[in-house]
Amino acid sequence: MNLRPDPTFHATPKLAMAAPVETLAFTLMLSPDGAQPDGLAVVDVDPKSKSYGQIVHSLFMPNTGDEFHHFGWNACSSALSPLTGHAFLERRYLIIPGIRSSRIYVIDVKEPLKAKIHKIIEPEEVFEKTGYSRPHTIHCGPEGIYVSTLGGGGKDGTDGPPGIFIMDCETFEILGRYEMDRGIQDKHYDFWWNLPRDYMVSSEWGLPPQFENGIVAEDLLSNKYGHKIHFWDLRGRRNIQTIDLGENHQMALEIRPAHDPAKQHGFCGVVVDTTNLQGAIFTWWRNDDGSFEAKKTITIDPQPASADDLPELLKGFGAVPPLVTDIDLSLDDKFLYVACWGTGEMHQYDVSDPMKPNLAGKVEIGGIVNKTKHPNGKEFGYGPQMVEISRDGKRVYWTNSLYSTWDDQFYPGDRGGAMVMANAAPAGGLDLDKAFWVEFPKGYRSHQIRLEGGDCSTDSFCYPNT
Repeated sequence: MNLRPDPTFHATPKLAMAAPVETLAFTLMLSPDGAQPDGLAVVDVDPKSKSYGQIVHSLFMPNTGDEFHHFGWNACSSALSPLTGHAFLERRYLIIPGIRSSRIYVIDVKEPLKAKIHKIIEPEEVFEKTGYSRPHTIHCGPEGIYVSTLGGGGKDGTDGPPGIFIMDCETFEILGRYEMDRGIQDKHYDFWWNLPRDYMVSSEWGLPPQFENGIVAEDLLSNKYGHKIHFWDLRGRRNIQTIDLGENHQMALEIRPAHDPAKQHGFCGVVVDTTNLQGAIFTWWRNDDGSFEAKKTITIDPQPASADDLPELLKGFGAVPPLVTDIDLSLDDKFLYVACWGTGEMHQYDVSDPMKPNLAGKVEIGGIVNKTKHPNGKEFGYGPQMVEISRDGKRVYWTNSLYSTWDDQFYPGDRGGAMVMANAAPAGGLDLDKAFWVEFPKGYRSHQIRLEGGDCSTDSFCYPNT
């Protein structure tokens, strides 16, 4: 235990923005066919370094078939909550779940270039203590580590609804389920919260049979994927309200609340509108009486395309949907980044007025039809996917793989993992860094990114900006 709070913990988003910039990034590597063990890549992101844009350390797991997807820290700025007894934790461990195996790895990165496995939690323990499977999103809370899941019990993960469980942030023991009363919530994906206001928001993707072997076209066209967001009494651990975004708004994924806890709004990305193939962003907010509302504030149109240029799944539509698969919000709550994995675009929206977003910048790279190359001339095999923003808001990193079986449906053939970075102008605008290009080992794809010292989809703040 430290004698004072970890210097990477910050009371407010504004203080975090002024902290030293990142020099390393941690990126997940997955073997899509399970032939090789998944791994963690440590990437040099210091432009002054001779190894800038290169993998400077790799750690591979002792098992195969995990499918690394999302991951997170054992502790972050939420530890500074006045209600916690964990203010002296250290941001030292990365919690990496295998979305296919339901196995969880705890990785010690105190010395990033000597990263090592600290603990492995086998799937049987997850099943026994929670009744859940397919662990997905990790958030470090004031009193423990919260883990969302995509599956319930049973072999196919449909024996009961998925949900959230909590791990001890010091021993990494699984404590048990989060929910005391889930209401009508029966699917899960992402979640996040406003700690001082004591509420949480969660979203929905689909159940394991709907995603593990690829997208199920019949379920999509029948609007059977998730389309609701759920609001929770955080400490009471109960669902207090559910908003249906409309059954045509299929796959409500990332939840991004404002970082400043004085603000009571946030955003949710929707993969596709089945009536017109648009991607969408909804803004949600809390009223003075404590109730919540949501409104569609961004739509992104599909791009017309010849059937000859489309994968089998899309040939009948004559267009490429944007496929909004990730969003991220800068720490100053000014810019929302939207990954359009299908069309090969990264959009930057000025959301200073969250009800009236404006497109401020855009980068084209990859894409099902466009196949736009990186400025260095290299092929970006899929489309912009997991996006991460530096604390100061000046650099935006992203990778290109969505999920192995979905990659293969929308982008047939193995196209390799890649990670890029764009410089963001203070007033808006994006420019890809020609010198930053991370290639991953043969046979691997890349997914989520975490930045040294925290980033914009990791930390929760307990105090308002001044």
